[in-house]
Amino acid sequence: MEKEDRFENGIPTSSLLNRLFKSSDLNDFLKENEKEMVIPTFMEHLDRLCRERNVIREHVINRSGIERCFGHQLFRGTRKPSRDNVLRLAFGFGLNVEETQELLRSAKKAPLYPRIKRDAAIIFGLSHQQTIMEIQSVLNDLELSLLGEEKYEHTER
Repeated sequence: MEKEDRFENGIPTSSLLNRLFKSSDLNDFLKENEKEMVIPTFMEHLDRLCRERNVIREHVINRSGIERCFGHQLFRGTRKPSRDNVLRLAFGFGLNVEETQELLRSAKKAPLYPRIKRDAAIIFGLSHQQTIMEIQSVLNDLELSLLGEEKYEHTER
């Protein structure tokens, strides 16, 4: 069973949505729920993951297969990641599917969608704790674009 979507220690997203549906005034809703509507930046999210997992950036970057200098720029927030680079970092951190979806949200990227063959393979790889090299091999075997290939374009939903 999937854990309820929430940021940090806030209320579940479904509860926030119910509050919104029941509200008769949008401005009142926004004012009353202001603290619940703060989403951490991608950089803040990466820092939190490092602290929670007691890992250093360098190790995550190495395990993600991202070029070292570019990886550090992502962690510092001086470069914006592509969806594929967010996914590569998810493998570098060893995240599960839920955690990866949260990381994608913080980067303002489309979530993984199991009806897309490539996304299904990535979801499978995350849920089976595969490494970046293992998922790249699976994608290659399925003749799908590897993570980090520029030709792959994913439409944002």
